[in-house]
Amino acid sequence: MGMLSLPGFLSCGKKKDFSLSNEKDAHASDSNENLERGNWSNKGDYLLSMVGYAVGLGNVWRFPYLTYQNGGGAFLIPYTLMLALAGLPLFFMECSLGQFASLGPISVWRILPLFQGVGITMVIISTFVAIYYNVIIAYALYYLFASFQKVLPWSACFSWADEFCSKTRLVSDCNATLDGEIIHANYSFITSNNLTCINGTMNYKPVQFPSEQYWNKVALQRSSGLDETGNIVWYLALCLLLSWMIVGAALFKGIKSSGKVVYFTALFPYVILLILLVRGATLEGALDGIEYYIGRQSNITKLMEAEVWKDAATQIFYSLSVAWGGLVALSSYNKFHNNCYSDAILVCVTNCVTSVFAGFAIFSILGHMAFVSERPVSEVVDSGFDLAFVAYPEALSRLPVSPLWSFLFFFMLLLLGLDSQFATIETLTTTIQDIYPKVMKKLRIPITLGVCILLFFLGLICVTQAGIYWVNLIDHFCAGWGILIAAVLEIIGIIYIYGGNRFIEDIEMMIGKKSRLFWLWWRMCWFFITPVLLMAILVWSLVTFSPPTYGSVLYPAWGTAVGWCMIIFCVIWIPIAAILKIVKAEGNLCQRIVSCCRPAANWGPYLECNRGERYSHVVDSKKEKEHEIPTVSGFVYTQQ
Repeated sequence: MGMLSLPGFLSCGKKKDFSLSNEKDAHASDSNENLERGNWSNKGDYLLSMVGYAVGLGNVWRFPYLTYQNGGGAFLIPYTLMLALAGLPLFFMECSLGQFASLGPISVWRILPLFQGVGITMVIISTFVAIYYNVIIAYALYYLFASFQKVLPWSACFSWADEFCSKTRLVSDCNATLDGEIIHANYSFITSNNLTCINGTMNYKPVQFPSEQYWNKVALQRSSGLDETGNIVWYLALCLLLSWMIVGAALFKGIKSSGKVVYFTALFPYVILLILLVRGATLEGALDGIEYYIGRQSNITKLMEAEVWKDAATQIFYSLSVAWGGLVALSSYNKFHNNCYSDAILVCVTNCVTSVFAGFAIFSILGHMAFVSERPVSEVVDSGFDLAFVAYPEALSRLPVSPLWSFLFFFMLLLLGLDSQFATIETLTTTIQDIYPKVMKKLRIPITLGVCILLFFLGLICVTQAGIYWVNLIDHFCAGWGILIAAVLEIIGIIYIYGGNRFIEDIEMMIGKKSRLFWLWWRMCWFFITPVLLMAILVWSLVTFSPPTYGSVLYPAWGTAVGWCMIIFCVIWIPIAAILKIVKAEGNLCQRIVSCCRPAANWGPYLECNRGERYSHVVDSKKEKEHEIPTVSGFVYTQQ
């Protein structure tokens, strides 16, 4: 009986042979439909991994600020529309693509060999992002350890501070009444003569919160600019090493181990957010902060500004992590008939609700900070590094039992970052597995550790005294245009060249036949709305490009040149791969291009039992490698 069964890598894991020789394989097939690549142990592993990948640091440190800046509650209107028109269609497309072929972001381009460079671009950008993203996790680890003190080290102006450090605003000069006349004098003169400043006439000195000086002078030991590299900050290097050790430990068995870790790393941040929200809501001034975030301060007229809609589309696009390759990689481990449609909607909605929920936790405590420091909320709110490592830590330092709240906040940042990092590294290892499946099966642990060690050493430049400038530079260039270019080409290639209707038929092989009305919305988005929106964002980003800066620090010309070199290195593989494919094909130029615009001979469902009549022609991937291009004379695609 055993001899009549399909080879292990083609088995669907449905039928079980109970002979002694195959007892182990039969047991493995309980959770693995695809015995060669493996599958998620259960759907919860997959969904939490996707939520962890999509919900990251940007949900906490970027979305709340964008909402406040772009009209408060009114911003949710363009944000929701952009989710429906741009985010969800791309998310659903990538999940379906990876699940259908059970391949990672490079090998999945058997669907359209001419565009395989798009997959390479995604993987290279993910590599760059993995390098600096773990540095941010290292920052969170450093602050986490620094929170284990009775008095937070940034709670006051200690020995490292200069004369500009102050927790309150310092009056520089003002008007006062002296002997019946109004005079203008320094504040020292006013106080020495027991005078009182006239309301509305006070000028304040430029001061910095202790948390801001601690971030720059102690945590980063920040140099004057990119030109001054300085030394490696040893404690940040150790935190970076620890963060890579955590990532390596979580991924040592691939999705089988990371799928279990995410039950904690993806869910516990919600517990912490809830705790911070409840604590924040009980503080004086919390309501003022929330009013600025999404309450009566909302400005509906902001919707008339194009910048607001651009911000909404950009935030949705980056928040859902589309076009990074991770969605394809994670979905490639699904069983063939998994309902990727409902998964996509669930993950996207969860991501957006998390962003809104996080805003309440952030602004309630920032509102209290504004109240205590006697400043308007607009002067204490910020985004990015300044929110995570300056404004919010400063606010937490003013609470009773501040080390506890600081620990919880940075532990949440750590978990949010790790989830996204797990998926990013899984993207890289999935790519290696698709190219060298036998090697990866035998040497998964050494290869995974090797990837982590290599990226650790590449990231050491980011923990020097100029490290924050490198982090900002990579983020400014690599996490921008390259992803937009990849997304535009991805949707154009699949919908307009491979064929949108053919792709819909592929999806129906997995989730079942659907009505034309069901697909009406997706056709509208995939064929027209989403590509137009992506092109608009890309063009807008190019037109409004500005050289990178970090605060008031300008980058040298060579630093900007390095940034351009990084993005060119990421996207240059798109034309290079296309040219190589055309050169390897046969026939005249026109025939070669046509050949490369057809699916490869081994494109289709990974397992033979899932192929049906539509893909009965598929060549076994072990007989024909995915990088070999079918020729015009040697390959005829049988379309249904």
